[in-house]
Amino acid sequence: MKYLSNLTTNARAWQLLALSALGLELTALYFQYVMGLAPCIMCIYQRVAIWGLFFAGVVGSLGHNFVLTRMLAYILWGTGAIWGLLIAMEHVEIQSATLSFLYSCEFVPNFPSWAPLHEWLPFLFEATGDCGDINWQFFGYTMPQMMIVVYGLYTALFSLVLLSRLFDKRMF
Repeated sequence: MKYLSNLTTNARAWQLLALSALGLELTALYFQYVMGLAPCIMCIYQRVAIWGLFFAGVVGSLGHNFVLTRMLAYILWGTGAIWGLLIAMEHVEIQSATLSFLYSCEFVPNFPSWAPLHEWLPFLFEATGDCGDINWQFFGYTMPQMMIVVYGLYTALFSLVLLSRLFDKRMF
């Protein structure tokens, strides 16, 4: 428990979080631009969650010695991991619906008006695919199913680290 508690006061742990998220983002760009798989709106939302994890790692890495900075990194980590998990689960539900024509996803992301990411960085955040399409599988698992595993691991690790910090009585 002490080991997990001490992880967040170490820059390397936060760097690993950022590096893993960056690896996932680069993989997504490979799927999009090399393999020609068009991301749907749910993919774009999951991509935003991955960027949340990346920025959590960057913030935590730079400010791991300061409580307020670590708290911001925890918020980004928890939000990215849990929100990504929920979006991936919803995406799987859309793809596995027997009456898939009843489910539809938007084509324009619902970003806040003060942060229209799809307009600022369309190469990263523009949705061009359909949520119900299954264009890729790995050992019979679709991309959103694989992302449930990924986000589940991020969420479990976040929960373990946060609980270990709380039980260690040093809080954040």
